[in-house]
Amino acid sequence: QDIRDCPGPLSALTELNAAVKEKFRHLRGRIQELEQMAKEQDKESEKQALLREVENHKKQMLSNQAAWRKANLACKIAIDNSEKDQLLQGRDILRQRKTTKESLAESASNITESLMGISRMMSQQVQQSEETVQTLANSSRTILEANEEFKSMSGTIQLGRKLITKYNRRELTDKLLIFLALALFLATVLYILKKRLFPFL
Repeated sequence: QDIRDCPGPLSALTELNAAVKEKFRHLRGRIQELEQMAKEQDKESEKQALLREVENHKKQMLSNQAAWRKANLACKIAIDNSEKDQLLQGRDILRQRKTTKESLAESASNITESLMGISRMMSQQVQQSEETVQTLANSSRTILEANEEFKSMSGTIQLGRKLITKYNRRELTDKLLIFLALALFLATVLYILKKRLFPFL
């Protein structure tokens, strides 16, 4: 809207467009950083959610670029028509100088306001991207911490399983020894009874 309403001259519009291009370049870089971070995510759900956010940012940027091009075209047409009208009106030199000074002052004021508006808009976009990146970083840290806890629990469970297996083996060994001792005891008793009751055998 600020570019569409720019009163001219073309040099002022050129300066304004240069500032807008720089902001778009910066925004494009931040979106690429966000997309790269999405590709590095291990969890598929978080990766897809972040890629959807990246796609939304890209669509918004493309929409802003299209609106920017349309506004440039409309502004250039308006400036051309304004210059043609000034030539046809045939104003005197003094009035032309006065008008030029007023136009320059108004253009400078409009450019300043336009730059401030664009700066605010870009700042909001960058802030949203930074908040998204921060949220993803926090989620990644949480996932890593949970993974470490799971690893620790897995180690504890594995150790407990080894101990249970060891105790089961020891219990089996103890039962076998008791059985052998009982068998030996019974054999001894039978042998003694045999010698006492049937000494002739």
